[in-house]
Amino acid sequence: MQDVNLIITDRNGVTHNIEAPTDMAMNLMEVIRSYELAEEGTIGVCGGMAMCASCQCYVKSDHELPEMSDEEEAMLAEAFYVEDNSRLGCQIQITSALDGLEVELAPES
Repeated sequence: MQDVNLIITDRNGVTHNIEAPTDMAMNLMEVIRSYELAEEGTIGVCGGMAMCASCQCYVKSDHELPEMSDEEEAMLAEAFYVEDNSRLGCQIQITSALDGLEVELAPES
């Protein structure tokens, strides 16, 4: 089992250094929910299906992430507070390549 270190800034501007498992097939949104870094019911509203933008985050580090799916691009095209570095947390699988990933949760829309 290998954990990765993630740096997540919540919607209140508080930065959290957390460890996330790479062996549980979790995505970033699920990690944020498990650590309760967003208020209940404000993240992962669609259950991680890229059908809402409640888990939108801004990628602050230079990690190479998988390309966006058509569904993720379409959802971000309709979301609020979208930046060039916006991604949906539900579409970012936790792997060892993400060690040191730094993200900031987008404001609640």
